[in-house]
Amino acid sequence: MTTEILGLKTCDTCRKARKALPDAQFRDIRDTPLSADEIAAFLSRFGDALVNRSSTTWRALSEAERAQDAAALLAVHPALMKRPVIRQGDSLHLGWTPKTRTALGLE
Repeated sequence: MTTEILGLKTCDTCRKARKALPDAQFRDIRDTPLSADEIAAFLSRFGDALVNRSSTTWRALSEAERAQDAAALLAVHPALMKRPVIRQGDSLHLGWTPKTRTALGLE
């Protein structure tokens, strides 16, 4: 089963996931942005949790920008996505939490 990690190469959490899953494909979402369909699927699965409201990117946004639709924000500012999103077959996981690691068979 193919595993794909979607995140940022400069993100420490993504680095931990990559180290623990050395055979996984990694996709930097700044270099290869999410498609509209991917954003819609991730929002459908994770809802508001997909937008990282504690990031420096979020804090730099104006109030008008913050009020935009989550899909539009993620399309323009990929770094707003909570990271990593791990796709394994039909399963999607958000973040590098104990729950995610257990679901991936790492704990």
